[in-house]
Amino acid sequence: MTTPPETALAPAPSAHLGARLTLRSVALGRDGTAVLDGVDLDVAAGEILTVVGPSGCGKSTLLRTLAGLLPPLGGEVTQDGTPITAPRAERALVFQDDALLPWRTVRANVELPLAIQGVARAARRRTADEWLERVGLAGYGPTFPHRISGGQRQRVQLARALAGEPRAVLMDEPFGALDAQTRAGMQQLLVDVLRHTGATVVFVTHDVDEAVFLGDRLALLGTGRVLDVPRPREREAHSDPATVALRREVLASLGSTGSQ
Repeated sequence: MTTPPETALAPAPSAHLGARLTLRSVALGRDGTAVLDGVDLDVAAGEILTVVGPSGCGKSTLLRTLAGLLPPLGGEVTQDGTPITAPRAERALVFQDDALLPWRTVRANVELPLAIQGVARAARRRTADEWLERVGLAGYGPTFPHRISGGQRQRVQLARALAGEPRAVLMDEPFGALDAQTRAGMQQLLVDVLRHTGATVVFVTHDVDEAVFLGDRLALLGTGRVLDVPRPREREAHSDPATVALRREVLASLGSTGSQ
C-alpha cells in the first residue's frame, strides 16, 4: 500500500513517541549543487544524535533537509518510513538565533505552535505557562523578548519548540552565541527536559565537548562514521578515559576532514 505524502504543518500526534529519521544514499545541497553525497544515517526514535563537522560541510543543510525545508538532491529521507517532503509540526527546528517574534509576549511565542495546530486559547495558554515553568521562566509570560537575556530567550525558544509535542527536534547550534556558564546550564536543561518527552533530537554543534556531553551517539558528518558516546552523562565524566579517547578521535577526524 502506498503511503500518502506529507502535508505542511500537519498537527503533531498526542503520543510522546520519538520519530525514526533515516537517510539512504542522500545527496544534500541546494540549487542543484551537492554539499554532501552518499549520506547514510539512521537516527533511532528517542535518541539524541549530535552532529559535528568542519564549517561548510553541510550540517545546517542536513537539518533543513530533515525538517522538510530542502528537498534532497538524491536518495531518500524518511520519517518512520514515510518520505519527508514538507515541514510538519511534529518536527521542530531550533536555530542559534532565537527567532522569537518581538511583537509577541514570551507566552504568546510559546503558544505559537499550538495556535497553528488549532488548540483552544485557554488550553494553549495553560500549556505555555507549564513549559515556561519547566524551563525556569515562570512569571515571564507577559514579558516581551527584548526585555530578557539571550539565555532566557533560548529557554523560551526551547519551550516553544517542545510545547507542540514534536516527535523530533532539530537543533542548529542553539547555544553557540551564549557564554560558557549559560551554555552549560542550557545543555543540562535540555537533557533534563528531554528526558520526559521521548522526542528524537538531532543536534548540530561545532563544540566537541557539547557533542560528547549531549549525544547518545555522535555523527562525524562527511566521514560516514557514527560513534557511541560513553555514559553516564555527567560533567565529572569529562576526564574519564573513554570520554577523553572519544574526544581525541573526534578532534582528529575534524582535523583530517577540514584539511581535505
